[in-house]
Amino acid sequence: MNPAEFANIARSERDFWWYRGMRDILFRMLDPVLAGRTVRRALEAGSGTGYLSHLLQRERKWPIVPLDLGSEGLRYARALGVDRAVQGNIMALPFADATFDLVMSFDVLVHMKRGEEHLAAREMSRVLARGGLLVLRTAAFDLLRSRHSVFVGEHQRYTRRRLMGLVTGAGIRVLRCTYVNALMLPIAFAKFRMWEPIARQPVASGVAPVPAWLDRLLYAPLAFEAHWVGRGHGFPAGQSLMLIGEKML
Repeated sequence: MNPAEFANIARSERDFWWYRGMRDILFRMLDPVLAGRTVRRALEAGSGTGYLSHLLQRERKWPIVPLDLGSEGLRYARALGVDRAVQGNIMALPFADATFDLVMSFDVLVHMKRGEEHLAAREMSRVLARGGLLVLRTAAFDLLRSRHSVFVGEHQRYTRRRLMGLVTGAGIRVLRCTYVNALMLPIAFAKFRMWEPIARQPVASGVAPVPAWLDRLLYAPLAFEAHWVGRGHGFPAGQSLMLIGEKML
Protein backbone atom coordinates (compact mmCIF):
# COMPACT_ATOMS: atom_id res chain seq x y z
CA MET A 1 0.00 0.00 0.00
CA ASN A 2 1.09 3.57 -0.61
CA PRO A 3 2.96 4.52 2.61
CA ALA A 4 1.30 7.95 2.52
CA GLU A 5 -2.06 6.34 3.26
CA PHE A 6 -1.05 5.09 6.71
CA ALA A 7 -1.25 8.58 8.21
CA ASN A 8 -4.70 9.12 6.67
CA ILE A 9 -5.95 5.83 8.09
CA ALA A 10 -4.43 6.43 11.52
CA ARG A 11 -6.25 9.76 11.78
CA SER A 12 -9.61 8.30 10.75
CA GLU A 13 -9.79 4.62 11.65
CA ARG A 14 -11.44 4.98 15.05
CA ASP A 15 -14.36 7.23 14.09
CA PHE A 16 -14.71 7.46 10.30
CA TRP A 17 -18.07 6.11 9.09
CA TRP A 18 -16.62 3.51 6.71
CA TYR A 19 -14.33 1.92 9.30
CA ARG A 20 -17.02 1.86 11.99
CA GLY A 21 -19.55 0.35 9.61
CA MET A 22 -17.22 -2.28 8.25
CA ARG A 23 -16.23 -3.33 11.77
CA ASP A 24 -19.92 -3.70 12.63
CA ILE A 25 -20.41 -5.91 9.57
CA LEU A 26 -17.33 -7.97 10.41
CA PHE A 27 -18.40 -8.76 13.96
CA ARG A 28 -22.03 -9.41 13.10
CA MET A 29 -20.87 -12.00 10.55
CA LEU A 30 -18.05 -13.47 12.60
CA ASP A 31 -19.48 -13.74 16.11
CA PRO A 32 -22.06 -16.45 15.30
CA VAL A 33 -19.33 -18.54 13.65
CA LEU A 34 -17.05 -18.07 16.65
CA ALA A 35 -19.70 -19.38 19.06
CA GLY A 36 -18.31 -22.42 20.86
CA ARG A 37 -14.78 -21.85 19.51
CA THR A 38 -11.70 -20.76 21.44
CA VAL A 39 -9.27 -18.31 19.87
CA ARG A 40 -5.95 -19.27 21.43
CA ARG A 41 -3.90 -17.35 18.89
CA ALA A 42 -4.93 -15.09 16.01
CA LEU A 43 -3.11 -13.45 13.11
CA GLU A 44 -4.01 -10.25 11.29
CA ALA A 45 -2.11 -10.65 8.01
CA GLY A 46 -1.64 -7.17 6.62
CA SER A 47 -2.52 -5.23 9.76
CA GLY A 48 -2.02 -1.70 8.47
CA THR A 49 -1.96 0.66 11.45
CA GLY A 50 -2.78 -2.19 13.83
CA TYR A 51 -5.94 -0.52 15.11
CA LEU A 52 -8.14 -3.60 14.68
CA SER A 53 -5.56 -5.79 16.41
CA HIS A 54 -5.46 -3.21 19.18
CA LEU A 55 -9.25 -3.41 19.59
CA LEU A 56 -9.28 -7.21 19.61
CA GLN A 57 -6.42 -7.39 22.08
CA ARG A 58 -8.02 -4.84 24.40
CA GLU A 59 -11.71 -5.75 24.16
CA ARG A 60 -11.64 -9.49 23.46
CA LYS A 61 -8.33 -10.34 25.13
CA TRP A 62 -7.22 -12.30 22.08
CA PRO A 63 -3.51 -13.08 21.80
CA ILE A 64 -3.25 -11.57 18.32
CA VAL A 65 -0.22 -11.12 16.08
CA PRO A 66 -0.40 -8.13 13.72
CA LEU A 67 1.82 -8.62 10.67
CA ASP A 68 2.59 -6.10 7.95
CA LEU A 69 5.02 -5.94 5.07
CA GLY A 70 6.49 -2.52 5.83
CA SER A 71 7.51 -0.72 8.99
CA GLU A 72 5.16 2.27 8.52
CA GLY A 73 2.02 0.61 9.85
CA LEU A 74 3.85 -1.32 12.54
CA ARG A 75 5.10 1.93 14.07
CA TYR A 76 1.49 2.98 14.57
CA ALA A 77 0.61 -0.46 15.97
CA ARG A 78 3.39 -0.36 18.52
CA ALA A 79 2.40 3.17 19.53
CA LEU A 80 -1.08 1.82 20.26
CA GLY A 81 0.47 -0.75 22.60
CA VAL A 82 -0.18 -3.79 20.40
CA ASP A 83 1.96 -6.73 21.48
CA ARG A 84 3.84 -9.13 19.19
CA ALA A 85 3.86 -6.93 16.05
CA VAL A 86 5.78 -8.70 13.27
CA GLN A 87 7.20 -7.42 9.99
CA GLY A 88 6.76 -10.05 7.31
CA ASN A 89 5.35 -11.01 3.93
CA ILE A 90 1.90 -12.55 3.66
CA MET A 91 3.20 -14.63 0.74
CA ALA A 92 5.88 -16.21 2.98
CA LEU A 93 4.52 -16.06 6.52
CA PRO A 94 7.22 -16.46 9.19
CA PHE A 95 5.21 -18.94 11.26
CA ALA A 96 5.06 -22.71 11.59
CA ASP A 97 2.23 -24.79 10.17
CA ALA A 98 -1.04 -24.81 12.16
CA THR A 99 0.02 -21.94 14.45
CA PHE A 100 -3.28 -20.01 14.53
CA ASP A 101 -6.95 -20.67 15.25
CA LEU A 102 -7.98 -17.53 13.39
CA VAL A 103 -6.35 -15.73 10.45
CA MET A 104 -7.78 -12.43 9.25
CA SER A 105 -6.76 -10.31 6.28
CA PHE A 106 -8.61 -7.17 5.27
CA ASP A 107 -8.14 -5.31 1.98
CA VAL A 108 -4.71 -6.83 1.40
CA LEU A 109 -5.22 -9.17 -1.56
CA VAL A 110 -6.10 -6.21 -3.79
CA HIS A 111 -2.54 -4.89 -3.47
CA MET A 112 -1.03 -8.04 -4.98
CA LYS A 113 -0.25 -8.53 -8.64
CA ARG A 114 -2.36 -11.18 -10.32
CA GLY A 115 -1.11 -14.63 -9.42
CA GLU A 116 0.44 -13.60 -6.11
CA GLU A 117 -2.89 -14.01 -4.31
CA HIS A 118 -2.56 -17.80 -4.65
CA LEU A 119 0.68 -17.74 -2.67
CA ALA A 120 -0.99 -15.65 0.03
CA ALA A 121 -4.03 -17.92 0.24
CA ARG A 122 -1.87 -21.03 0.56
CA GLU A 123 0.25 -19.39 3.26
CA MET A 124 -2.75 -18.29 5.30
CA SER A 125 -4.18 -21.79 5.02
CA ARG A 126 -0.85 -23.35 5.99
CA VAL A 127 -0.56 -21.44 9.27
CA LEU A 128 -4.18 -22.20 10.22
CA ALA A 129 -4.84 -25.14 12.51
CA ARG A 130 -7.32 -27.74 11.30
CA GLY A 131 -10.80 -26.34 11.88
CA GLY A 132 -9.42 -22.81 12.19
CA LEU A 133 -11.14 -19.84 10.60
CA LEU A 134 -10.00 -17.64 7.74
CA VAL A 135 -11.68 -14.21 7.48
CA LEU A 136 -11.11 -12.06 4.40
CA ARG A 137 -12.34 -8.73 3.14
CA THR A 138 -11.51 -7.45 -0.30
CA ALA A 139 -12.66 -4.82 -2.76
CA ALA A 140 -15.15 -5.99 -5.38
CA PHE A 141 -15.60 -5.46 -9.12
CA ASP A 142 -12.95 -3.91 -11.35
CA LEU A 143 -15.48 -1.39 -12.68
CA LEU A 144 -15.55 0.24 -9.22
CA ARG A 145 -11.86 1.19 -9.32
CA SER A 146 -11.50 4.81 -8.31
CA ARG A 147 -8.89 7.55 -7.94
CA HIS A 148 -8.53 6.30 -4.37
CA SER A 149 -7.80 2.79 -5.70
CA VAL A 150 -4.93 4.16 -7.75
CA PHE A 151 -3.62 6.21 -4.83
CA VAL A 152 -3.38 3.26 -2.44
CA GLY A 153 -1.78 0.96 -5.02
CA GLU A 154 -4.63 -1.40 -5.76
CA HIS A 155 -3.85 -3.99 -8.45
CA GLN A 156 -6.95 -6.14 -8.59
CA ARG A 157 -10.50 -6.62 -7.34
CA TYR A 158 -12.64 -9.71 -6.89
CA THR A 159 -15.99 -11.23 -7.65
CA ARG A 160 -17.64 -13.61 -5.21
CA ARG A 161 -16.95 -16.59 -7.45
CA ARG A 162 -13.29 -15.72 -7.86
CA LEU A 163 -12.68 -15.14 -4.14
CA MET A 164 -14.41 -18.38 -3.20
CA GLY A 165 -12.39 -20.25 -5.82
CA LEU A 166 -9.18 -18.79 -4.43
CA VAL A 167 -9.74 -20.04 -0.89
CA THR A 168 -11.21 -23.42 -1.78
CA GLY A 169 -8.12 -24.04 -3.90
CA ALA A 170 -6.08 -23.46 -0.73
CA GLY A 171 -8.00 -26.04 1.31
CA ILE A 172 -10.55 -23.72 2.91
CA ARG A 173 -14.25 -24.60 3.10
CA VAL A 174 -16.37 -21.47 2.63
CA LEU A 175 -18.88 -20.94 5.44
CA ARG A 176 -20.12 -17.50 4.37
CA CYS A 177 -19.31 -15.16 1.52
CA THR A 178 -21.31 -12.08 0.62
CA TYR A 179 -20.95 -8.68 -0.93
CA VAL A 180 -21.21 -5.80 1.55
CA ASN A 181 -21.15 -2.00 1.40
CA ALA A 182 -23.95 -2.70 -1.03
CA LEU A 183 -26.67 -0.12 -0.45
CA MET A 184 -24.57 2.76 -1.71
CA LEU A 185 -23.38 0.87 -4.79
CA PRO A 186 -25.32 3.06 -7.30
CA ILE A 187 -23.85 6.22 -5.75
CA ALA A 188 -20.35 4.73 -5.82
CA PHE A 189 -20.71 3.70 -9.46
CA ALA A 190 -21.86 7.19 -10.46
CA LYS A 191 -19.01 8.81 -8.52
CA PHE A 192 -16.20 6.53 -9.68
CA ARG A 193 -17.24 5.91 -13.28
CA MET A 194 -18.88 9.23 -14.17
CA TRP A 195 -18.11 12.13 -11.83
CA GLU A 196 -14.38 11.45 -11.26
CA PRO A 197 -13.54 11.08 -14.98
CA ILE A 198 -15.74 13.99 -16.09
CA ALA A 199 -14.39 16.29 -13.39
CA ARG A 200 -10.85 14.99 -13.94
CA GLN A 201 -10.45 14.38 -10.26
CA PRO A 202 -6.83 13.86 -9.22
CA VAL A 203 -5.49 10.63 -7.78
CA ALA A 204 -5.92 11.04 -4.03
CA SER A 205 -6.93 9.29 -0.82
CA GLY A 206 -10.65 8.91 -0.19
CA VAL A 207 -10.08 8.74 3.57
CA ALA A 208 -10.81 12.22 4.86
CA PRO A 209 -12.99 13.61 7.65
CA VAL A 210 -16.51 14.72 6.78
CA PRO A 211 -19.01 16.83 8.77
CA ALA A 212 -20.64 14.97 11.65
CA TRP A 213 -24.09 15.00 10.02
CA LEU A 214 -22.69 13.48 6.82
CA ASP A 215 -20.71 10.89 8.75
CA ARG A 216 -23.94 9.77 10.48
CA LEU A 217 -25.78 9.70 7.16
CA LEU A 218 -23.12 7.57 5.45
CA TYR A 219 -22.81 5.24 8.43
CA ALA A 220 -26.53 4.43 8.54
CA PRO A 221 -26.61 2.11 5.46
CA LEU A 222 -23.65 0.13 6.79
CA ALA A 223 -25.33 -0.21 10.19
CA PHE A 224 -28.38 -1.64 8.44
CA GLU A 225 -26.19 -4.00 6.43
CA ALA A 226 -24.55 -5.21 9.64
CA HIS A 227 -28.00 -6.02 11.04
CA TRP A 228 -28.96 -7.76 7.78
CA VAL A 229 -25.88 -9.97 7.49
CA GLY A 230 -26.08 -10.69 11.21
CA ARG A 231 -29.45 -12.31 10.52
CA GLY A 232 -27.80 -14.63 8.00
CA HIS A 233 -28.67 -12.72 4.83
CA GLY A 234 -26.37 -11.34 2.14
CA PHE A 235 -26.25 -9.05 -0.87
CA PRO A 236 -25.93 -9.97 -4.58
CA ALA A 237 -23.51 -7.09 -5.26
CA GLY A 238 -21.54 -4.52 -3.34
CA GLN A 239 -18.34 -2.54 -3.14
CA SER A 240 -16.61 -5.12 -0.91
CA LEU A 241 -16.66 -8.85 -0.24
CA MET A 242 -16.57 -10.59 3.13
CA LEU A 243 -15.63 -14.27 3.38
CA ILE A 244 -15.42 -16.63 6.35
CA GLY A 245 -13.96 -20.08 5.77
CA GLU A 246 -12.74 -23.08 7.74
CA LYS A 247 -9.51 -25.03 7.29
CA MET A 248 -10.49 -28.54 6.21
CA LEU A 249 -7.32 -30.62 6.63
